[in-house]
Amino acid sequence: MERALHTRLHADATEAYDALHARVPEDLLVALREAGVRDWRIWRNGRDVFHLVDCDDYAAMRAHLRDHPANIAWQQQVTPLQSTPDDYSGDDDGLPFVWSLAQQVAEQSSGQSAEQSGE
Repeated sequence: MERALHTRLHADATEAYDALHARVPEDLLVALREAGVRDWRIWRNGRDVFHLVDCDDYAAMRAHLRDHPANIAWQQQVTPLQSTPDDYSGDDDGLPFVWSLAQQVAEQSSGQSAEQSGE
């Protein structure tokens, strides 16, 4: 399961955000893995930060991290940099999905296969 996320930083927080993410604490890495996260990639364009999270179950991951001591400590560092704090309420499901090249190609391929087999 992949989820794309968007966060926005305070105007003066971009360098601090990048520095904070230069090396994420080991206990947070363990907590993320325990929560079923396979990968979490981050891109930043000015104050806009885009995340791509690859995990077993996004809602379960958020629930696991909500009260985890490593995540609480991490949020105490990262939240002051964000213009909209994340409360881990569990109500979000990431950005709305719009389009996938791979999905469209797969759908076209399966349609062509069905046509070729006479279905």
